[in-house]
Amino acid sequence: MKIGFAGLGVMGAPMARHLVAAGHEVTGFNRSPAKAQAWAEANGARSAAIVAEAAHGADLFVLCVGNDDDVRSVVSEALTHLAAGAVVVDHTTTSARVAREMAALASESGRFFIDAPVSGGQAGAENGQLSVMAGGDADALARVEAAVMAYSKAIKHMGPSGSGQLTKMVNQIAIAGVVQGLAEAVHFAQVAGLDTDAAFDAVSKGAAQSWQMDNRWKTAAKGEFEFGFAVDWMRKDLGLVLDEARTNGATLALTALVDQFYAEVQAMGGARWDTSSLTARLQDRKPKTSGASGNG
Repeated sequence: MKIGFAGLGVMGAPMARHLVAAGHEVTGFNRSPAKAQAWAEANGARSAAIVAEAAHGADLFVLCVGNDDDVRSVVSEALTHLAAGAVVVDHTTTSARVAREMAALASESGRFFIDAPVSGGQAGAENGQLSVMAGGDADALARVEAAVMAYSKAIKHMGPSGSGQLTKMVNQIAIAGVVQGLAEAVHFAQVAGLDTDAAFDAVSKGAAQSWQMDNRWKTAAKGEFEFGFAVDWMRKDLGLVLDEARTNGATLALTALVDQFYAEVQAMGGARWDTSSLTARLQDRKPKTSGASGNG
């Protein structure tokens, strides 16, 4: 397929690379032109200086940008330059509201918009193992699904426009609670004088087991927080969740509490630590890291 790709950051760059490796004709755009040029040179692809150039004649246009306003800006610039009937797939984590707005805008121009946030983080993007939650026209998604599978292990159509974003909110709610529980478990083990590695071995094969435990227990116990999704990004996502809950009436007491705990981590200087840094606010020591990145 002829594909335009906007947003070549820590998630977008490897996702776009997988599309090139799968044999697609990909033109990449990034708001930092030098980054787009470097990506294109490294992957034998093309870069574009403006969104319209990346979108020109594309059958599929993929976004992995920052927030609602970024999506509005890029989609508005791209739509009329895409091929007739083209599909826009947005992997940005946004509000469900903006997904519905963009779907309506795309429909007016004879194109389709799929909200398709992902889970799996930077490692999932690098390894082509992302999970995709999609909302929008099912037939349009089916037309581009093979291309999206270049960097995915699973794609689930969740319903009409906005459903993908709502499902990503479910994902982030679940992660927030698990990571807080993990933080308290690590803290308790340390205060109780247990060997944290031995405690992990004792509990990780039973009902307490989780991806977060398997991948973040030992590093959190060491105060190392440079491996995953940054606190700044998690707070952005939880803000979207809490805004939606205020609209739909969902009760999210734990999620709201964990969001405030992450605010405390930011105040400690941990804006770029990964989400397991909730442990740091319980410990009387400074984490041994300077940054984290990725998209949850």
